[in-house]
Amino acid sequence: MKNRRQFLRSTSALITLPALESIGFKAFAATKIATPPKRLVFLGFGWGVTNETWFPDVKKTGAVWELPEGLKPLARHQKDITVVQGCTNKFTNEAHWGSTFWLTGANRYAEPGQSFHNSISADQVAASQLGKDTRFASIQLNTPDVANSGHGPGLSMAWDVRGKPMAGLENPVTAFHRLFSNETTPLNERQAMLAQKRSVLDAVLEDAKRMQTGLTKTDTDKLDEYFQSIRDIEVRLGKDEQWLSVPKSKPPVSEPKPGLAGKEEIQVMYDLIVAALQTDSTRVITYRQPVGTLLQSLALKVAPHDMSHYSPGDRMAASQKRDATQSELLAGLIDKLKATKEADGTSLFDHVALAYGSNIRTIHYLDNCPTLLTGGAANLKLGQHLVLPKDTPLANVWLTMLHGIGVEAERHGDSTGVVKELIV
Repeated sequence: MKNRRQFLRSTSALITLPALESIGFKAFAATKIATPPKRLVFLGFGWGVTNETWFPDVKKTGAVWELPEGLKPLARHQKDITVVQGCTNKFTNEAHWGSTFWLTGANRYAEPGQSFHNSISADQVAASQLGKDTRFASIQLNTPDVANSGHGPGLSMAWDVRGKPMAGLENPVTAFHRLFSNETTPLNERQAMLAQKRSVLDAVLEDAKRMQTGLTKTDTDKLDEYFQSIRDIEVRLGKDEQWLSVPKSKPPVSEPKPGLAGKEEIQVMYDLIVAALQTDSTRVITYRQPVGTLLQSLALKVAPHDMSHYSPGDRMAASQKRDATQSELLAGLIDKLKATKEADGTSLFDHVALAYGSNIRTIHYLDNCPTLLTGGAANLKLGQHLVLPKDTPLANVWLTMLHGIGVEAERHGDSTGVVKELIV
């Protein structure tokens, strides 16, 4: 037992030192030895978009395209965004699950005898590499209004290597304190608590190992999954130990007011996204956005599910207002990313790859997932409207982004390859 703990300690000691702005990152950047790191952000929403007014004209592609009404608030950033049409998660069959499989491309029925299966999400593939040098390997932002926002199962948009849901931070206040509030418990007490967790983990692992003999294949598979969960906990404990005595970054934004919902919630969450990336607290972020409370904040009295079944009239007008507001908020986020300067004088926007969209096109249609890409980190061809062959795996786009930020995954989900038209 003692040797095992010594091994874990020695392993964690070998982890590369984090890029702390006070003692390393800014100094390196100032001397141009280091360049700003790459970051990855996914923003997802449920219930889709207004089909008639969100998608650009399929006859106008490449750099010669016009922003449709639903994307007009993004006009000042048109040369820095790319809209991709034609993508689908081919195994998706739930019309009310706007984000469950959006970043995974998984087959729900891939496990015999089970009615639900998921796999690792694209953000977590990136976090396994980009998250090594930051306090938080990834941050998952969520909304308490999941049921009315058409997202489906999950605790956030992130799913771990075992296809298990990862918890999200459900409001701006919680997210702010997670990112920027330092622990009040004395260091020696926190060290003791971590040591106790290590001890308990060791004991549980020994008990599990004694159960290995004489198991059926099903039980062996379950035990393997259990061992993987133990390994995941070990990684988290190692991360906690690595940052135990390092104070959190000072927040570049004020603490949010409690009770924010709808449009205000999204605005403040976007501010926190910029702050988290700016302070290098994390390099991978997902945000499962609200829809129901967004409609309420816009004084739209249509129920979000009813809105998705629109026809010309009040429901369609509500859907179009939702699209325009979401685009307005996204434009504001891009403004902030461009205005935030890195230590080397470039903008944060230049070092972020951002995807925005949904697993649902409109109503209950699951083909042609709305997909918008921006940011300079992945070296994508921006400023274009791209129409891919019908039912191109959406995972091909995620694979292309992963490669663009330096994560050389062989494949992702149901991908069949990268999207060459996106590569500079």
